[in-house]
Amino acid sequence: MSYPHMLQPLDLGFTQLRNRVLMGSMHTGLEDIPESHARMAAFYAERAAGGVALIVTGGFMPNEHCLPAGEIPVYRQEGAVDKHRLITDAVHKEGGKICLQILHTGRYSRTENLIAPSAIQAPINRFVPAAATEEQILQQIEDFAEFAQFCQEAGYDGVEIMGSEGYFINEFIAERTNQRKDRWGGSFDNRIRLALEIVRRTRERVGKEFIIIFRLSMLDLVEGGSSFDETVQLGKALEEAGVTIINTGIGWHESQIPTIATKVPRAAFTWVSARFREHLKVPIITSNRINTPEVAEEVLSRGDADMVSMARPFLADPHFVNKAAANQSAQINTCIACNQACLDHIFQGQLTSCLVNPRACHELELTLTPTQEPKKIAVVGAGPAGLAFATTAAERGHTVTLFDSAAQIGGQFNLAKRIPGKEEFNETLRYFGNRLEVLNVDVKLNTRVDTAMLNSGAFDAVAIATGITPRTPKIPGIDHPSVVSYIDTITGKTKIGQRVALIGAGGIGFDVAEFLSHGQESPSQNIPVFMREWGVDMTLAARGGIEGVNASLEAPAREITLLQRKETKVGSNLGKTTGWIHRLGLMKRHVKMLAACEYIKIDDEGLHLLVKGEPRVLKVDNIVICAGQVSLRELADGLNIPSHLIGGANVAAELDAKRAIDEATRVALTI
Repeated sequence: MSYPHMLQPLDLGFTQLRNRVLMGSMHTGLEDIPESHARMAAFYAERAAGGVALIVTGGFMPNEHCLPAGEIPVYRQEGAVDKHRLITDAVHKEGGKICLQILHTGRYSRTENLIAPSAIQAPINRFVPAAATEEQILQQIEDFAEFAQFCQEAGYDGVEIMGSEGYFINEFIAERTNQRKDRWGGSFDNRIRLALEIVRRTRERVGKEFIIIFRLSMLDLVEGGSSFDETVQLGKALEEAGVTIINTGIGWHESQIPTIATKVPRAAFTWVSARFREHLKVPIITSNRINTPEVAEEVLSRGDADMVSMARPFLADPHFVNKAAANQSAQINTCIACNQACLDHIFQGQLTSCLVNPRACHELELTLTPTQEPKKIAVVGAGPAGLAFATTAAERGHTVTLFDSAAQIGGQFNLAKRIPGKEEFNETLRYFGNRLEVLNVDVKLNTRVDTAMLNSGAFDAVAIATGITPRTPKIPGIDHPSVVSYIDTITGKTKIGQRVALIGAGGIGFDVAEFLSHGQESPSQNIPVFMREWGVDMTLAARGGIEGVNASLEAPAREITLLQRKETKVGSNLGKTTGWIHRLGLMKRHVKMLAACEYIKIDDEGLHLLVKGEPRVLKVDNIVICAGQVSLRELADGLNIPSHLIGGANVAAELDAKRAIDEATRVALTI
């Protein structure tokens, strides 16, 4: 057995989990779609069939203080027990267990009826909460218990009580948000009363043989958060109150420290769980940026926790555990923590999916069935779109030949993987490389394809995935020796000086700024360096893990100015949940960001421009062009066989692997 700790069963006394892997809670959007129980059943059942021991659903709200006006919580809806039985029966049929997460959003609620311990507005919410009355607090406790009883009737194996991330229960615990003077505030014993009463009442309602997970904020990462000793005290009290398992929560949503984005090192916070595990008796679950069986095994083998929680990795690959158990970890489609199709979608009111696996949450829509008419298909371009199309088409039974003029597969991903904090893109290329081999796709690299070759009769159809080429803006002096492309910059073909201007502040511009601003001490995969850079106290002496701690990082490698034509905030079009991380990270490295730029000319003196109408000259050594792309689609002209434009060859917007892979997969499922 390659992963003995990860695959070891966990005995909870009244029940046993088949391994040490939890599919952590993540809101998918399926919870919000009326009559979507069959879709949720398919989604969770596929993960249970893939070997995960215990699933926690996305959060369900307990009452009107969390829900939009007029909506009724699940446990009060007529016929809801039978509908949720579809989900629990499907999971149990595949040998898994499932808990429903009860999530009270408190002052984060997107409703005008929100309540919190005190009337303190969250910095990430436009609504101001009302301070909960005594009567309302007692009702919240009852609602949690009633919801848990519903879950038991609906066949769930347990519930997870969400007590972290700055939500309602966490708000009572922390002095930052609890300024009450009654029995629910003031002393720490009073501030934890709500959490303990919810657990006690829930345990009374459901009996002894029902899993109660409590998501405990072990590191708030905000000023005014809990101390280590206080959190240990709460953990012990929760054990006495009747919790079965304690799950690790890291950071509040308003925290200015990244916790799950791709630039966060793998397993970056398991040291926190390890410290608390020394003081607690019930099993401890650790979480955040655990995305391979090797990382999970290492975390468990050194005793950081009793279980590992992985959420997004099961969007990327529902069969993660079974592949690991079969010694096929190379075939796992690894989560790269990009957030683009999961968290970004949720915060924009869209349904969750996955950049590297578009089928996630679309299991009943995107079904991979064998083709009834096998074809010989040429795929031109081995970037993300070409790789997704080639592997999907081959898996359906087509004979596929994949061409690329480069010496390796990957296209633009070969640039992305060089950016500090984006090394996870290597995993996607490793996965696709393995799939090409397993599916017997004929890969022809260092090969240029022309129309005559495609029209020769060797192929029945062709997918054009030739991608993009960088756009060159029309600026006088654009051919000056100081001007270089982002491709030559990232690949190292051109040596870049100490003073640099970047024309274009989209995703590519930010990536190049990240690349050029790092010196020898990149925080990627270096946990202590990462924690120092973001001001996190690894001794846990600081309240909330950060109070009074100053961030410390090496001097930036270069003087960099990031420029954009638009008058809007620089980086405003970056990912909803990661854009702030990129902006703040570059600010820490003293990267200057200028909007409303009009480029006049480039000469030996530097870059001449207007900034909000004011003339300026940037005396720089190099000017890197990051000003967008144009499609490479000429090959599509003159073909006499069916052809499909996919990825950048179809739409050359800001490089968008999410759209490219989704589009390619969907086309391959229909060809």
